[in-house]
Amino acid sequence: MAWTKYQLFLAGLMLTTGSINTLSAKWADMFSAPGCNGVPNHAFSHPFVQAVGMFLGELSCLVVFHILLCHDRRKPEPTMDPGQSFNPLLFLPPALCDMLGTSIMYVALNMTSASSFQMLRGAVIIFTGLLSVAFLGRRLQPSQWIGILVTIIGLVVVGLADFLSGHGNDSHKLSEVITGDLLIIMAQIIVAVQMVLEEKFVYKHNVHPLKAVGTEGFFGFFILSLLLIPMFFIHVGSFADNPRQVLEDALDAFCQIGHKPLILLALLGNTVSIAFFNFAGISVTKEISATTRMVLDSLRTVVIWVVSLALGWEVFHGLQILGFIILLLGTALYNGLHKPLMAKLPCFPGEQRAEEEEAPERERLLGGGRAANES
Repeated sequence: MAWTKYQLFLAGLMLTTGSINTLSAKWADMFSAPGCNGVPNHAFSHPFVQAVGMFLGELSCLVVFHILLCHDRRKPEPTMDPGQSFNPLLFLPPALCDMLGTSIMYVALNMTSASSFQMLRGAVIIFTGLLSVAFLGRRLQPSQWIGILVTIIGLVVVGLADFLSGHGNDSHKLSEVITGDLLIIMAQIIVAVQMVLEEKFVYKHNVHPLKAVGTEGFFGFFILSLLLIPMFFIHVGSFADNPRQVLEDALDAFCQIGHKPLILLALLGNTVSIAFFNFAGISVTKEISATTRMVLDSLRTVVIWVVSLALGWEVFHGLQILGFIILLLGTALYNGLHKPLMAKLPCFPGEQRAEEEEAPERERLLGGGRAANES
């Protein structure tokens, strides 16, 4: 069945804003500007400030939810289901996971390329699958286990590409690239815990997805904003790239923005794009399917990689293409995208039926609720 113009618009919006989200965050990392009190020119390295901006984008989804709800209630026959009432504190544990995982990923993005950053986030499939077996009692199909294995191989290939390209990379030392890649993988474990918590404690309450994202954004924004205060005094030595070598120097970030306003444009691009990305992702799930949402989320890796090459942010490496193809294959197998082909074959009817029965639960876990740490 052909897509409607509205569905095409949603798909394009999700692909575009999802790509802008990562690219704008990387763009901000590439700026240099003077700091406060005459501190000379230095790189803009403020991952926690960027994470606060990301949560502000998620928080705006709560505003969008109430606007849509008010607009729907003015209709003669309201059609929007606001979901049932719930205790907002249910969202605190996944919000804390989101806060920690996002912050680690922004630290890592400052150490590695935007394309590798996006590709390595595919590791979330591995940990989500394993945790869903351990804590949700879900039974994975053979094709899903194969998908996890293929994804691991893809991650190794992408990591190898970063290792080989790191020797000739002037912007990042090899040690930084490897550390960044490992941090991204570690962050995916936290994201997987977040997804399982959402599945186990949140989505059984029939919470509207926009309200879910907005509520987590509320907790993440205010908690991380408060944490910027103690971070200003915590010395971490050479681990930090800011002049005072503290965990996060928010004042330095604001001074750099004042000296170079383009940094603010990059941060706003990150904030606004995350809001539209969440809205588009949820709408794609509703109007088309969660499987389509997963495919579009994979395609934005291609867009990020092509744009990064065009802008000269990174150099071409053939192993990255191989790694991406393997990761895409692993994602397709795990999410059952091979089923239309198998449906035409007379073999494996039992597994086919079992996968179809478990598809709604799998889609709710990986595609129906949020765009897996949406950044």
